[in-house]
Amino acid sequence: MSTHEHKKHAPRKITIGIITVSTTRALVDDTSGKWISESAAARGHVVLYHQVIPDDADIIAATVQNIIRDEKPQVILITGGTGITPQDVTIEAVSPLLTKVLTGFGPLFAQLSFQEIGSAAYLSRATAGVIEITVVFCMPGSLNACKLACRELIFPELGHLVKHVKD
Repeated sequence: MSTHEHKKHAPRKITIGIITVSTTRALVDDTSGKWISESAAARGHVVLYHQVIPDDADIIAATVQNIIRDEKPQVILITGGTGITPQDVTIEAVSPLLTKVLTGFGPLFAQLSFQEIGSAAYLSRATAGVIEITVVFCMPGSLNACKLACRELIFPELGHLVKHVKD
């Protein structure tokens, strides 16, 4: 079956959890998470969860596992903690939980980022994969990075991804 056929039969309404990883932001000033939530809802998706949590690997891993267990979203979008500072631990927290890795996401995101910000694009460790039957994306915390990742890579394929994970 072609990609076009898969997309034609993919679900249109996806359930989503949003996690912002930050020690400096709260839900009230979480511009990236708020944009993701509003953009997902505008596309007909349902946001089941949206929270800001600290840059702590144990808290990140536990939050992801708890959301999957309690909320059962089809997709979790995590913003923040993908850089290279000692505080950036999202990838270290999430990677061990992934049962499958979407190896193309990081390089494609870096390529698109390079077109916008130049060589600094490779400082991000954006990652995506599957935990149980939930697709998980880890992207940088900046609003521009979230817009780029969601508009160009994530939102166009959500239904397609969910269909494959369910099948």
